[in-house]
Amino acid sequence: MMHEAESKKKYLIIGGVAGGATAAARIRRLSEQAEIILLERGEHISYANCGLPYYIGGVIQQRDRLFVQTPAAFARRFNIDVRTQSEAMSIDPDRQEVSIRTVDGRSYTERYDELLLSPGAAPLRPPLPGIDLEGIFTLRNVADTDRIKAYLEGHQAKRAVIVGGGFIGLEMAENLHQLGLEVSLVEMAPQVMAPMDYSMAAFVHEELQSKGVALYLEEAVAAFEQVGEGLQLRFQSGATLAADLVLLSIGVRPETKLAQEAGLKLGETKGIWVDEYLQTSKAHIWAVGDAIEYPHPVTGQPWLNYLAGPANRQARIVADNMVLGAQQRYEGSVGTAIAKVFDLTVATTGLPAKRLKQLGIPYLSATIHAASHAGYYPWARQMAIKVTFAPSDGRIYGAQIVGYDGVDTRIDQYALALKRGMTVAELTELEQAYAPPFSSAKDPVAISAYVAENIRSGRMQPLYWRELCEADLSKVALIDVRTPEEYALGTIPGAVNVPLDELRERLAELPRDRALWLFCGVGVRGYLASNILRGQGYREVRNLVGGIKTYRAATTVIQRPSDPHAGAASAKAAAEQPAAAPELRVLDACGLQCPGPILQLRRAMDELPVGGRLEVRATDVGFPRDAEAWCRSTGHRFVGSRSEGGVYIVQLEKASVCAQEASRPVSAGQRNKTFILFDDDLDKALATFVLANGAAATGGRVSIFFTFWGLNVLKREHKPRVAKDFFGRMFGWMLPSDSTKLPLSKMNFLGIGPRMMRYLMKQKGVDSIESLRQQALAAGVEFIACQMSMDVMGIACEELLDEVTVGGVASYMERAEQAGVNLFI
Repeated sequence: MMHEAESKKKYLIIGGVAGGATAAARIRRLSEQAEIILLERGEHISYANCGLPYYIGGVIQQRDRLFVQTPAAFARRFNIDVRTQSEAMSIDPDRQEVSIRTVDGRSYTERYDELLLSPGAAPLRPPLPGIDLEGIFTLRNVADTDRIKAYLEGHQAKRAVIVGGGFIGLEMAENLHQLGLEVSLVEMAPQVMAPMDYSMAAFVHEELQSKGVALYLEEAVAAFEQVGEGLQLRFQSGATLAADLVLLSIGVRPETKLAQEAGLKLGETKGIWVDEYLQTSKAHIWAVGDAIEYPHPVTGQPWLNYLAGPANRQARIVADNMVLGAQQRYEGSVGTAIAKVFDLTVATTGLPAKRLKQLGIPYLSATIHAASHAGYYPWARQMAIKVTFAPSDGRIYGAQIVGYDGVDTRIDQYALALKRGMTVAELTELEQAYAPPFSSAKDPVAISAYVAENIRSGRMQPLYWRELCEADLSKVALIDVRTPEEYALGTIPGAVNVPLDELRERLAELPRDRALWLFCGVGVRGYLASNILRGQGYREVRNLVGGIKTYRAATTVIQRPSDPHAGAASAKAAAEQPAAAPELRVLDACGLQCPGPILQLRRAMDELPVGGRLEVRATDVGFPRDAEAWCRSTGHRFVGSRSEGGVYIVQLEKASVCAQEASRPVSAGQRNKTFILFDDDLDKALATFVLANGAAATGGRVSIFFTFWGLNVLKREHKPRVAKDFFGRMFGWMLPSDSTKLPLSKMNFLGIGPRMMRYLMKQKGVDSIESLRQQALAAGVEFIACQMSMDVMGIACEELLDEVTVGGVASYMERAEQAGVNLFI
């Protein structure tokens, strides 16, 4: 039983978010008599900072739901003296006193028996030119969130740039996109998601680009500038990028100033040093959360861990040690994190291969692609899993998962195994619940462990994608063991096709004086083929880990946003969606691994009449690319593709024999297209940009000639003052001032119709006309304003977008004569 003097100790806690509030509540549960004071320099305590991006994006609609506890409710429930807007200015460890300043400027000191530091971390804000301009934000607390919300509501922001590709940056990219903004993401590294290996981050790149996020990788910001009413980012490369709002998400640093000035020891990573009981270098002072460094359980080296879960666990342990004496040791964190990135779920725990390489720790890795649940049960979706482990004993070092369903449950299993020091062999002993809607009889976690143990034990000699990229292929035999149909859809350059099921009969075709490097779709057939060949006496046989799926993801070149054809694929799909089809059949290929979807597609197309359309739904991320390649090789028409929550939907149209013959490449001139936009109706302008984006995706030059009322679509939203005569001013009064004021050709209802249309477009995820217009410009579509129409209507060049050129009828006729398609809208 606790002595009375001990129970009446005074506990002072600095920092009232995750660690501080949790520790305060735990101390109260341990001692009803203790005096507890909680200091927080902000207005709020115990709020869900991980939910802030979703409040900005409108997913969380009520601001109050961000708060786990209000200061008043927390104080009443736990009988704690909660003092918000009170900042600790200095600590005197010898006198056991803290100097405090309140928001109104009052200063005082408070004595303590035990002091807990939970100051958190502050977002990095580098001293770049223009960093303090209006519209540049960081996101760390509720006050930051309120400022961003207010700015979005008070400004008609259309372009957002996120600097930094970490978890918060990607979550903000999704949520700002949800609000209808054009989003660009700038990252100094060659990939987003720094805690992951490049091959896994590549799947995230693919998802971001499919949603219209422009990626600027390996770009560093040199300065921010004010340009008109907007902002401009200037990169060290010399390139520039326009924005209305900038969010800095380039990392955080521990808040250690208070501790350092008090003479507390800082560690190697400049976090507050703590021992295994979470006590600092000074007696009666403890620390938890983002500000402390602690040895990593795998490497034993100190590191900084900015995660809420470990902070809350530390808080419970330190509360026990502060009240009951140093008894409970903290085991450390392996860094388990998860994020939603549009439709994807991305998770990681432990150490990726690149970090192990930096530390000089020998490692092996295994990558698999497996369905989230039984493939025969509807809506099975694929996940990519990569596990790193020790070559000697198979001890697990880390795991990464990118997928749609079931990622959270799997990453938690890896995290538990990692913290318990388990090996990949022991990972196979985990018992997972199985029912078709939730898993397979062989769960992906177990499969990854089996593959890893095969690699570690030498039953399979691994070939990694980087090795393949860097190798001299003239010295090896590269064998594609997939089916001829898969091989025809595209392979790795230099590969010879010897299907797995024909391998034993075709051994004579394989050289014995060179190493044999095998690959298939995801690695399974390559492993089976390697077993056959090793059984037949071949010794140097290696199998590509993760198959061609991982290889393609990791080696696909990310198109620069400045590329005029970047982002055109999604526009192409939108433009080519049919208004109606003579016959549409639906094929469900969800849950099937490659080549299953393609094989089913081929059989279904054989049964389809000429002109009929087939819609195929698959969960294989590479299926849209394979389907398009199949259409090119067979002459059928690839109508378009889209994705919905990890399901890839492709439409194809069956061509006649004559049409297949006519599908041969056309001349450059025939690929050119021109459009005349005569009207300023919202619906007609929308159709124009959708078609133009689709045309740009097919290659060739695309031009839009804006004449008479169509010029209103090109007007700037914020125009400079321009001197006009009476008729020019009259036209200005009568016509829409810019694209946001365009009417509908039908159901306008004095402006109610366009607002309703824009609302429905946003709800359905349809890009705004302004977004489609920008996409067209980015895709290289030429905008020409009719000089005669401008003169008649009194429209000056300064009122139009910068990218617009001015021309006359001769300019249009030149382009029309060189085009295969001319449309008047």
